[in-house]
Amino acid sequence: MKIGFACSDITPRVGVELCGFGPFLNRHSTGVHDPLMAKAMAIDDGTTGFILVACDIVAIPLAMTQDIRIRVAGQIGISPEALMICCSHTHSGPTTYHYEGWGDPDPPYLRTLPGRIARAAIEAWERREEASFRLAAVPCTGIAINREYDRHCVPPDEALVPDWTPDKPELTDTTCHVVTAHSDRGLIGFFSHFSCHPVVCCEANTLIHGDFVGLASNAVARENDCIGLFVQGAQGDVNSCIAHESPDVSMKSLAIIADRFATSLRQGIAAAEPIDVDTIRHVAREPVFSRIDWDEQKLRELLQEKQTRVEALAAQEGSHELRLEMVLIGGLERMLRTLGEGGTLRPATQIQGLKLGPVALLGSGFEVFQAINNDIVSASEHSVTLVAGLTNDAMGYATDRDTAARGGYAQQQVPLMGASLAYARIHDELRDEMIALSQDLSDHPQPSGSTP
Repeated sequence: MKIGFACSDITPRVGVELCGFGPFLNRHSTGVHDPLMAKAMAIDDGTTGFILVACDIVAIPLAMTQDIRIRVAGQIGISPEALMICCSHTHSGPTTYHYEGWGDPDPPYLRTLPGRIARAAIEAWERREEASFRLAAVPCTGIAINREYDRHCVPPDEALVPDWTPDKPELTDTTCHVVTAHSDRGLIGFFSHFSCHPVVCCEANTLIHGDFVGLASNAVARENDCIGLFVQGAQGDVNSCIAHESPDVSMKSLAIIADRFATSLRQGIAAAEPIDVDTIRHVAREPVFSRIDWDEQKLRELLQEKQTRVEALAAQEGSHELRLEMVLIGGLERMLRTLGEGGTLRPATQIQGLKLGPVALLGSGFEVFQAINNDIVSASEHSVTLVAGLTNDAMGYATDRDTAARGGYAQQQVPLMGASLAYARIHDELRDEMIALSQDLSDHPQPSGSTP
């Protein structure tokens, strides 16, 4: 088994708008606290090659993933499908896909981003060396809280106390999985998996960084003179315990929570035990998920309703209510343009699986709720099943049944922000597709990423 690691700086220039937290905030970056990186792990069993990439950005659409795959395949000869791109979902980085009003994408940055990400993948492949894998699962607490079923965030004087835990830890991820790679030189790299929105720094913050997962991964990698990837899990309804604070409080909290996560990473590296990975397998599926039944007439009626509302609010240009209505108008107008150009509001996506010995990494482009994650993991036959979100695509929230029934931000508003229809049965459909993906990994070895 040969394994290689590399990284590439994907930090944007200062001044680009940052992603998230509200309509038309004009939250332009003012400096760099910690660089944003694309980090890659290349694996080659002699027959099959595969590259896992982890990026310190909010998400990327499938079209950009395919662009990066073509660039990498053209340089090193592996199958385009033998590359998986995971995003951390930091909101202290640039907008990399279009969510109306939630931060404008920067065209020069987006034009250069695919090449910068591809560079990490290509260099990781070129640096392959004989190595082996180890695995650990360690406690990871004092970081996350379920924002739908517990509290949205916690006062700092409570959450920053040592040994703090949420009232309902079972509704969050409490385990950090760490997979390490070792050659004759020692530790050459690792990837970790944990589920939590990295939103310690929010709307009042304007510094660029990867939030607590990025800072911790970079710090531990520097300590070990290696490269450390972070793979985001099912963070859909899980926030960092601190959010929406002042810049000073946020930065203080960021250091503390990053150190908590770094502690788990260090423990995982120290505790990792060898695992047998003689061969690797990867598979993919391209499902189309069902959406609510809104036709063009319904969209036009909603648009007229929103435009009438805006006229009534016209004197309140800076109000949150008016800015939010403009977000929804923009989303509806984009949906109508898509239909007018012959496009679809029910696009396919890609889900992708990678098997490394006992570990099955199952990725989708969703922000997956914990209840869906739990259903997938409990049905999987693999010893260790890691559900990864924000992988290869940007598909919005996969809400659980209860949240979908309630409606609100994740179920109703976010689809309009992304100029898409809300999902109709995403809990059951995503669960079933991911379970089928898991079974595909067991049943059908995938040679398409053959080593050239």
